[in-house]
Amino acid sequence: MAGLKKLSEQELTYYNTEGYLLRQAPMLSDWKFKALKTHFAELLAALKPEQRPELMDVPHFTDIALFEWLFDEGVLDVVEDILGPDLDLFSSHFIAKPPGGSLRVPWHEDSNYWKGMLEPMEVVTVWLALDDSDEGNGCMYVIPRTHDNGFSDYYDVPADKNVFVTEIRKGQFDEGLKRPMLLKENQASLHHAKLIHGSPSNASSRWRTGYTMRYIASSTRLPPDNLARHQLYHARGRDHGVNRYGDPGTTYPELLLNRKMRGH
Repeated sequence: MAGLKKLSEQELTYYNTEGYLLRQAPMLSDWKFKALKTHFAELLAALKPEQRPELMDVPHFTDIALFEWLFDEGVLDVVEDILGPDLDLFSSHFIAKPPGGSLRVPWHEDSNYWKGMLEPMEVVTVWLALDDSDEGNGCMYVIPRTHDNGFSDYYDVPADKNVFVTEIRKGQFDEGLKRPMLLKENQASLHHAKLIHGSPSNASSRWRTGYTMRYIASSTRLPPDNLARHQLYHARGRDHGVNRYGDPGTTYPELLLNRKMRGH
């Protein structure tokens, strides 16, 4: 594994122990962050009336301009400190909560929605704040040290109130242990795929938008039967020869048509 460049040894130990980390420092350069904000505003303005801003999943399949940020050297440096020097982009998702009420994100583990997609299930999510994110506008909450399972029992929840249509059954974790991910714009949190997390509806007068950028080690395998609905991209380092990669200069609208699971 390459030497640490972005995370201190204390931060790395914290991430591995707690399952998450707050990075309360700018993730992108100032000009690059402003460019992302402008680009997202254009995407938001182009949504059809029936499209929810919380559900802008895998936008990079059809918007190749996003690789400017998904392959940002500073972002990849942080992820490399956790996963090592050989990295693939697994997924991305704009989760934009409009003011005055929005869908909530039910308590979940990302790994549950990706069951059978990755071997092993080791994904680092960089949750980049495009707006200030706090308890007033529906910030994300995590349950520390819950990244040892990843496949809790779930029950169905209403699709008109939730980003995902299932939620972890009550009694499987202590909600009293939740920690808010308080972020200023251009700061980020990182979390493990198996960590329990969620967020309430945004009842404030402000937007709350995050861009989740998800990465895996290049030695992680995506079984071929997933290729009809998903695509990996090699981001840095060595290709271990276990996956077929998409071209970041090519769009894949057919993948969006094949995806059956909302939100992931």
